[in-house]
Amino acid sequence: MKPTPKTVATPHVDSGASGIESSRVLVVEDDDAIAELVQQTLRDAGIESDRAANGLDGLWMARESNYAAVVLDILMPGMNGYEVCRTLRAESSMIPILMLTAKAGEFDEADGLDLGADDYLRKPFSTAVLVSRLRALMRRTPAVRRSSVLARGSITFDTTSRRCAKDGVETALTTREATLLETLLKAEDRPLSRDELVRQVWGMDFDGDPNVVDVYVGYLRKKLGSDQIENLRGVGFRVRE
Repeated sequence: MKPTPKTVATPHVDSGASGIESSRVLVVEDDDAIAELVQQTLRDAGIESDRAANGLDGLWMARESNYAAVVLDILMPGMNGYEVCRTLRAESSMIPILMLTAKAGEFDEADGLDLGADDYLRKPFSTAVLVSRLRALMRRTPAVRRSSVLARGSITFDTTSRRCAKDGVETALTTREATLLETLLKAEDRPLSRDELVRQVWGMDFDGDPNVVDVYVGYLRKKLGSDQIENLRGVGFRVRE
């Protein structure tokens, strides 16, 4: 089951682009005052944002919506920032992550960077530095990645930009839809069972209904054509050649 995010703004899906092409930022911070400071700073800089008040909601929002970057607090109850970062990177998410912490020490910084964070800022921080570092991440990230295009039948998917096209016409996908499609395309002819797709797309810690796979396959069929994704009864799902 999806958690109900305790946010100050609803998750945003950019209908015209995917991944880093969006200009919206996700702020994952449990301290209301700091979250408001960060969001107001971003608004003043012309950057829109959504907020998640805990790590679990932040992870769900990062998976479900297309954000340019995540500003991620480390010390949060329940799922902390380290765990959120580790999970996103384990799922091959390349979203830029700027970690915030009140902790001091080079080993804390090293831990965050080793888990896949792109930058690190200690509290209290300069709001000007926050904006400049965030913009730097959003600028440089596309340049350091190699483009890899997966193609099958009339569908193409760029694993770098996370853009999808059907018969050359671009189709906007949510983060979860894009991850599901990428997983199916990489499997080529081999059908993937519901259990395999749950593990690869939703993660090992997912404890919801495995039929969520059918729901998201339905979303992809509506966007890409019902003939593109096969359901081989008793076997699994695959993209048709």
